[in-house]
Amino acid sequence: MPAALTIDPRFAVGPINRRLFGSFVEHLGRCVYDGIYEPGHSTADAEGFRQDVIDLVNELGVSAIRYPGGNFVSGFRWEDSVGPRDQRPRRLDLAWHSTETNEVGLHEFSGWLEKVGSELMLAVNLGTRGTLEALDLLEYSNIGGGTALSDQRVANGHAEPFDVRMWCLGNEMDGPWQLGHRSADDYGKIASQTAKALRQVDPELELVVCGSSSAHMPTFGEWERVVLTHTYDDVDYISCHAYYEEKNGDLGSFLASAVDMDHFIETVVATADHVGAVKGSTKKIDISFDEWNVWYIDRYHGVDKIEGVDNWPVAPRLLEDAYSVADAVVFGNLLISLLKHADRVTSASLAQLVNVIAPIMTEPGGIAWKQTTFFPFATTSRLAVGSSLEVRLESPVYKTEVYGEVPVLDAVATHDAETGAVALFLVNRDQTDAHEVSVDISALAGLTVKESVSLWDDDRSATNTLDDPERVGLTPNETASIDGGRLTVTLPPVSWTAISLGA
Repeated sequence: MPAALTIDPRFAVGPINRRLFGSFVEHLGRCVYDGIYEPGHSTADAEGFRQDVIDLVNELGVSAIRYPGGNFVSGFRWEDSVGPRDQRPRRLDLAWHSTETNEVGLHEFSGWLEKVGSELMLAVNLGTRGTLEALDLLEYSNIGGGTALSDQRVANGHAEPFDVRMWCLGNEMDGPWQLGHRSADDYGKIASQTAKALRQVDPELELVVCGSSSAHMPTFGEWERVVLTHTYDDVDYISCHAYYEEKNGDLGSFLASAVDMDHFIETVVATADHVGAVKGSTKKIDISFDEWNVWYIDRYHGVDKIEGVDNWPVAPRLLEDAYSVADAVVFGNLLISLLKHADRVTSASLAQLVNVIAPIMTEPGGIAWKQTTFFPFATTSRLAVGSSLEVRLESPVYKTEVYGEVPVLDAVATHDAETGAVALFLVNRDQTDAHEVSVDISALAGLTVKESVSLWDDDRSATNTLDDPERVGLTPNETASIDGGRLTVTLPPVSWTAISLGA
């Protein structure tokens, strides 16, 4: 079966919200300390932040960053992270069995966000704390002055409010591993109470309620229904979290991971719309896919996990997965899935940003480098502008152990009505054969190929490392060409490809 698709602006899915290219910084492992922050490093600025990391984050094109967790936030006391550094307490981080120094807190991280041009997306602790503490944090962060907590922020050196617009009501509260884990009914009640209270301060806040931490949780679907029954009128988003890894050498199923993400998104949308229909509401709940990535979680439990009552290290090496070419192809396909659902997925956070399952790695006192996953994210963030388009893809299929028959190819396109620019993102999941794709672009006259790149390698296990930081990168795909109203391109086996078209 030949592969074909159509790019036509009339097939619009929805506008692409720039928050789709968000990320996530948690106080976990070396994400903050020895990651974004290393005062003794040769590139460190006056605030102790590594300039080489800042440069890479800017190149990555991250729009918004969720902070400070993650599992970490469910035991976090926000007051610990403000005020004079020499007076901040050291605390046990029960989530990751580490010691948190609180050397980097709300003020420092907000200043770092200005350097990388990203918006702050703040999570509140609804695990071991509740509505009052969330209100206190909002007052400290967003009120101009004249109250005890806002004046405390001013005294701590930040005269203007942080003006945080997007707030996450806890983290993964469906998970038994979470401090303060609750049933859907109990969490829905406290989330609703907290949301209503926060809106009494500022009705225009954008609020995210916790959805399922995986589509494979035993409570998936029912969790969303119960939580949204409590919170539908109070929130704007429900979260999704998903991580994927190759298991038992089953590369075919791993390459099809985006099939699972598609199903996850569509199921949550259907559940949310069902709750809205029951309530007789015309409001639509969007999705904040605020944790997603390839993560070899089995390796964490088998190798990295820290234990021992007297073993609480500071910034240990945790979750420092080295990503292969195959990982990056799956990663790029997950970005395609997010774009395919841009009408409802209007915020997403790649978890995480530096060192911890991250596109950027650092060595203390040494270099910073790009993992294989850096390239699909940076390229998609740069090229995907305007609206997402349904491409009506025709593709051969192959059989997987986990998902049954799935398409060999996956694709999405974007179109910027203002500039006329078009971007096409494609994945070839075939492990042996290249595939030529015929693209009907007759609805868009006068286009030429501006850029065409692929991520692939004969060695699908190849990675970028401290010793060989540039082993894998993007290569020009010189097969992309236009003849009349048709674009053709050949996709190498196990590859991710991006094509930019313009007048």
